[in-house]
Amino acid sequence: MGLRHLVSRRALVSLLGLTTGAVASGCVTGPARTRRGSRLPAVQDVGPPAAPIAPAIAPAPAAAKPAAALAPTHAATAHTPTAGGAAISALTKANEMDKHHEDGIKKFPQKTAAQGNGRPPFRMDGNAKVFEITAKKVKWEIEAGKSVDAMAYNGTVPGPEIRVTEGDLVRVIIKNELDESTAIHFHGQRTPNKMDGVPFITQPPIKPGDTFTYEFVARLFGSHMYHSHHNSSVQVPSGLLGAFIVLPKDPALMPKVDREHLMILNDGPHGFTLNGKSFPATQPLVAKVGEKILIRYMNEGSMIHPMHLHGFPQQVIAKDGYPQPPWLCDTLNIAPGER
Repeated sequence: MGLRHLVSRRALVSLLGLTTGAVASGCVTGPARTRRGSRLPAVQDVGPPAAPIAPAIAPAPAAAKPAAALAPTHAATAHTPTAGGAAISALTKANEMDKHHEDGIKKFPQKTAAQGNGRPPFRMDGNAKVFEITAKKVKWEIEAGKSVDAMAYNGTVPGPEIRVTEGDLVRVIIKNELDESTAIHFHGQRTPNKMDGVPFITQPPIKPGDTFTYEFVARLFGSHMYHSHHNSSVQVPSGLLGAFIVLPKDPALMPKVDREHLMILNDGPHGFTLNGKSFPATQPLVAKVGEKILIRYMNEGSMIHPMHLHGFPQQVIAKDGYPQPPWLCDTLNIAPGER
């Protein structure tokens, strides 16, 4: 309640011939913005209330009134926030937020039922490496106890990592067990036009229950992806994605590293995920002091994701499968479709 209303009530009480008691000092509450745009209650103290205004006419003798009519009202103070109350409310909010963050940190790294990016077995058919992939709907655990509706290749998100060598003849047989059509595009590869995986342009869509075979020679070594190219704004963020890694035919072109990690970024109905998991079920990249680590970043989402390692820089050696003169950075932006 504003100060003007408090003063008017005092005058009214005085005119009725009542004795005024103590009234909480007036304050104005309103939203204040923090640096990052969050809203916290702000309190502006306007000081003690003004003295009661003297009545313009002498009060008439009090007439006999029912006791209920003479009872003082609490409407002026019952819902008026005080500086102390606002501070307690802010502290409560801060404690709740801190507990939420602490609980997540204590659970990290949380174990879940399954992980993606497995390396599937393949069979040789003549000189072709044959991979069999099934697209189907699954329940996928993105953090312990929290499962979401997903579309998956071979039951995992991301799907299995297909790893071949430059010059290999690759054959991928996909069976569609979804309740909608689909297709696969090998992102970053130079495939024959009919193997590009774009329904109604290079091929018919793969209907539910049907099988389609993709076959091409792996030509560009480096970090690539495979994903749906049909209803892709739904199917890819729902999980129809995976890594397609092509090793160079000349091993000398690969950097000598102690460990290699794959990190596929995604955003959509499952939230922001790293390798199909959300915090605290995301997995740390563990290394020993002095080791050299190769990290392959792949963005399958629709947002740019800045990747940053605390305490030391990153040396970029390739982008989208093309080697680059090594350069250092602190934070590396990974755009949609970028590797």
